[in-house]
Amino acid sequence: MDFLRKLIGKTETKNEPVKPPAQFDAATTAPLSDAQISSLIVSQNLRYEMKQLIAGVGQSVGKQREHNEDSVLSLTTTLAGSADSIPFGIYIVADGMGGHQFGEVASNAAVRIMGGNIMKKFHSYLFNLPTQALQESLQELMEESISEAHQYIQREAPGSGTTVTAALVLGEQVTIAHVGDSRAYAVFPDGRIDPITRDHSLVKRLEELGHLSKDEAANFPHRNVLIRALGQGETLEADIFTVPFPQTGYLMLCSDGLWGVVDEKDLQHAIVSAPNLQHACQAMVEAANTAGGPDNITVIVAQMIG
Repeated sequence: MDFLRKLIGKTETKNEPVKPPAQFDAATTAPLSDAQISSLIVSQNLRYEMKQLIAGVGQSVGKQREHNEDSVLSLTTTLAGSADSIPFGIYIVADGMGGHQFGEVASNAAVRIMGGNIMKKFHSYLFNLPTQALQESLQELMEESISEAHQYIQREAPGSGTTVTAALVLGEQVTIAHVGDSRAYAVFPDGRIDPITRDHSLVKRLEELGHLSKDEAANFPHRNVLIRALGQGETLEADIFTVPFPQTGYLMLCSDGLWGVVDEKDLQHAIVSAPNLQHACQAMVEAANTAGGPDNITVIVAQMIG
């Protein structure tokens, strides 16, 4: 008990009230007026002295599926002090392959294994003093993480598979690891919404070869057929690359239950017109469900401020 008292700085008896320090005796507070509160809430010109990430997440089973085969991980933090702030985020969307056994097991394993492996590598870098440099590049780390998830799925849930689109944000750069047809986008207030990833699907390949026009690809009857998936095939060919974080814009990751149902322009409008990122994600999920919700729906939106 004495140890605990020393730890928390208490010496008073159980029933003795704690007195505030003398310098606080004359302290007064003044409530903000309604006008002041309103101006703070609606201000569009707030000055952020610390660079940081913020993120929102949305998910739904949809209107036509009985269970959810999508999995999602969103982890955001900022390390700041006397030196420059370090925004850090891990964002992963995985869509278990419909019609395959244990699709939900595969997608859940993908986000947990990749997220856990990345955090283990970064723990010393972020939280120990003195900071220790990573022994591998960010792309090597992502490649190792996605390979570990691939091997686990093959071993523990044979016959299943999943897409995975993962984004590791460190400072102002984004390292992507991608397999399948979930997507990452850069979204901008001026109306642009640019795909960052390339679908590993049959329809996309036929479009790239010139056998289908963009309009024909949009109505192709086998749009969900993948040519690459995590857990499928002996060798894994993942797209791994690094791009700048979309400055003045947003990073969005989503499953095809969103981008395959809601027009990209409507997605862009939902993000830039929403009062906050969580509201934007929920609005996009509701739009997909209003359009019939034929598949599970998952979305993450992240923004760099400051």
